[in-house]
Amino acid sequence: MPTRRRALLVLAALIGLAVFSLLLALVAGSLPVSVADVFCALSGGAGGLAVEVIQGLRLPRALAAFACGGLLALAGALMQVLLKNPLADPYVLGISGGAAVGALAAMLAGLALAFINLLAFAGAFAAMLLVFGLAHGDSSWTRSRLLLTGVIVAAGCGAVVALILSIAPEDGLRGMLFWLMGDLGHAVSPWPALTVLAVGLLVTLPFARELNLLGRGDTLAHALGVAIAPVKRGIYVLASLLTAVAVTTAGSIGFIGLVVPHLVRLAMIRLGWGNDQRLLLPAAALVGGSLLVLADTLARTVIAPQQLPVGVLTALLGVPVFLFLLGRQPNERQ
Repeated sequence: MPTRRRALLVLAALIGLAVFSLLLALVAGSLPVSVADVFCALSGGAGGLAVEVIQGLRLPRALAAFACGGLLALAGALMQVLLKNPLADPYVLGISGGAAVGALAAMLAGLALAFINLLAFAGAFAAMLLVFGLAHGDSSWTRSRLLLTGVIVAAGCGAVVALILSIAPEDGLRGMLFWLMGDLGHAVSPWPALTVLAVGLLVTLPFARELNLLGRGDTLAHALGVAIAPVKRGIYVLASLLTAVAVTTAGSIGFIGLVVPHLVRLAMIRLGWGNDQRLLLPAAALVGGSLLVLADTLARTVIAPQQLPVGVLTALLGVPVFLFLLGRQPNERQ
C-alpha cells in the first residue's frame, strides 16, 4: 500500500476517533440522552430537555475540549521541533503562568468572564514577549537560553499566583483553583479556539518540509535553503499563541502537549514513516482533541452530578506515561 494512501487511512481513522469521542461526550452525563436526541439536536430540530442540554451545554463544551486539546498538542509538536527535544512541553516557556496571573487577577478584582478571558490572553501574550525579549538578548538566541528564560519566567508567575491565592477571599478561591487545574465548565463558545486551531494547521502544514529539515539540525537545514531564524521565530510565536488560546479557554491543562506529540511520533517511527511533520501535526491535533474530550467526559461523569477538574485527570494519566517515556529517552533516536 502506498505510503500516502496509508497516511490518509490513518488520518481517516483518527477523524473517526474524534467523531466517536464527541458523540460519547454528547450522550454521556447525568441526564440520559439517546443517539436519536443527539442527531435531532445536531440537525437543529426542536425537542425536549435532552436536546436543549445537548445544544446549550454538552456540544459547546465538547467542541471547546476538542479545540483546546488540539491546540495544546499542535503547540507541543511545534515546541519539540523548536527545542529539538521530544519531551518539550508548550507550558515550559511560562505561557501558562502568564495566563494564570492575568486570569486570577481578573477573578480577584471580581470582573466578568469576558474580562477574565481577555486578561488571561493578555497575560499569556505578555509572558511570551517577556521570554522572547529576554532570551533574544544581544541576538545570541539559543535553545538553552530560551528554555532557561522560560523556566525563570514561569517560576516568577508561579510566585505571583501563590500571592494572589493567599490574599483571595474564600468565596472566590474555589473558582480560582478550578481554573488553575483546568475546567471546561465555563467554556461558553468553542468557535474562537476552533478557528485558531484550523488557522494554525493551515499555517504550519505548508512549512512541513522546513520543519522536517529543522528537526535534523540547523546546519543541514541552512545548507538546504531554510531561513532558520525566521522559521524559529515563527514557530515560537505560533506555539505561544496556540497555548495562550487554549489556556484562555480551559485554564491550565497539562501533559496533553507533552505526551500526545511524543506518542504519535513514536507510533510513526514504528510504522516506518519517520518524523514527518506533514502527518505528525494533523495527527497530533486529532489525537490531542479526542483525548481531552474523553478526559472531560470522564471528569463530569465519574462522580456526577459533581465534576472534577479535567486537568487533574490529564495529569493522572500523563504522569505515568511521562515517566515511562523519560525512562526510554536515553535510548531513543529521533
